[in-house]
Amino acid sequence: MATNSAAASLHLLLPTSRRRLVPRASHSQADSTPPTVDRRRFIAHTAAAAAVTPLVLPPWAPAARADETPALSEWERIYLPIDPGVVLLDIAFVPDDPSHGFLLGTRQTILETKDGGNTWFPRSIPSAEDEDFNYRFNSVSFMGKEGWIIGKPAILLHTSDAGESWERIPLSAQLPGNIVYIKATGEKSAEMVTDEGAIYVTSNRGYNWKAAVQETVSATLNRTVSSGISGASYYTGTFNTVNRSPDGRYVAVSSRGNFYLTWEPGQPFWQPHNRAVARRIQNMGWRADGGLWLLVRGGGLFLSKGTGITEDFEEVQVQSRGFGILDVGFRSQDEAWAAGGSGVLLKTRNGGKTWVRDKAADNIPGNLYSVKFLGESKGFVLGNDGVLLRYVG
Repeated sequence: MATNSAAASLHLLLPTSRRRLVPRASHSQADSTPPTVDRRRFIAHTAAAAAVTPLVLPPWAPAARADETPALSEWERIYLPIDPGVVLLDIAFVPDDPSHGFLLGTRQTILETKDGGNTWFPRSIPSAEDEDFNYRFNSVSFMGKEGWIIGKPAILLHTSDAGESWERIPLSAQLPGNIVYIKATGEKSAEMVTDEGAIYVTSNRGYNWKAAVQETVSATLNRTVSSGISGASYYTGTFNTVNRSPDGRYVAVSSRGNFYLTWEPGQPFWQPHNRAVARRIQNMGWRADGGLWLLVRGGGLFLSKGTGITEDFEEVQVQSRGFGILDVGFRSQDEAWAAGGSGVLLKTRNGGKTWVRDKAADNIPGNLYSVKFLGESKGFVLGNDGVLLRYVG
């Protein structure tokens, strides 16, 4: 995951030139005041009555304009029983029981919920507790009652009863790179990816794995020195981020952010691509319509022209306040949310063409790293220091 340093929060200043217009009393209203009442005493009594009497508008009074009344946020913060400093990394729910889910993070953090994400409690998995390691749990995925959890140092956990019990699956010491992502793909089946570009699939609950690509990314790039990819010659780096589309395609960003790679099922190797922008890439992922989104360091957002894998992108203007945007999550083809440093939270209703800022996380002193929508009605934003936002619509 990307780790931009948190920047100092900005103070929002209300414009001093805005004035409130107070209508003057008409002559008839002034004349209706009893002459025996002192004017100052009358004003004092009126102010006191207003302080204890709620303001009731008549039914014919016009409603406040949307641009005058701040809208309620579509997110609420969920407070978690974890230590400060924990970075949340992934979340998933059991399809057969949408109220039952798991939340992962650094410092061996595994949390469980059984009420849809309103409350969470620590989950102890004996096979994942080792005094010699402080696991960083990176990814969790469910299909039916079958689920998978992976972490670093290399650890693989599997459940076949919706997480009631977990077993640890042995992994080869020769595994190239660190496992960064896993996806449940069917009964007893899963697909996992390492940060060196190795992709493995299993169909027997993880007891045997088969390579889906013939070599790691570094081997591919170093073998094809004349590929024309800037910064790819003698490549020894790893993936910075990797994202999977619903149909099994991958897009990954090199650790330096100077190019990106894609892979489609059936291809023997990863395909490298030059970045089409001057700034280095922060993260990339898939839109709901099958196109790509691309984030660059410094807060820039780009969308691919059309759908599918391409190198043709155009920039979209966003109000990032100068902070980096770290992730984008699509709730539907039209609605998406972007999150980033210092509580940046942005929303689009037109597929990403225009974005507006949501102030829900402005006062949260931390970075928002990941946006996860698990259906149109269930969404979460994950951040550092145990920050979890839940979508309430």
